[in-house]
Amino acid sequence: MKVDPNKNLNELGLELPIVSTPGGNYVSVNIRENIAYVAIQFPILNEEYLHQGRLGNEVTTEQGYKAMELCALNVLAQIDKKVGFDKIIGLNHIDAYFQSGDEWDESPKVVNGASDLFVKVLEEKGKHSRSIFGVEKLPRNFSVGLTSSFTVEIK
Repeated sequence: MKVDPNKNLNELGLELPIVSTPGGNYVSVNIRENIAYVAIQFPILNEEYLHQGRLGNEVTTEQGYKAMELCALNVLAQIDKKVGFDKIIGLNHIDAYFQSGDEWDESPKVVNGASDLFVKVLEEKGKHSRSIFGVEKLPRNFSVGLTSSFTVEIK
């Protein structure tokens, strides 16, 4: 059975955000042979910055989950616009970044916001490996950020 990401998004009550433009001298999706690399995506909804601050301080774990889900939606928006959902063979790997307070230690729960969304929307094609990195500071004081790579069909 063919995966229909748009139908799955609709059933989840979600829609793809407006694709953001790079904030520097780079492209948001870079394709090398049959691998599409998606530049870091942040919790931005139609040009509005959301979920700013440190996890465990200004941002709760639950809000972090939603922030990471929004990052994943932005990844999907980039892929849909620059590659096309019909060309996705599968999601390979995600790198998740977060900034937190000193005592907070629930990053896997937050990153599940992205992992869960990818599997719900892309089904088997959304299964992936992942790495999680705590960083001192993210741009615009975002609590989280997400990069990813996909294997895609090239014709």
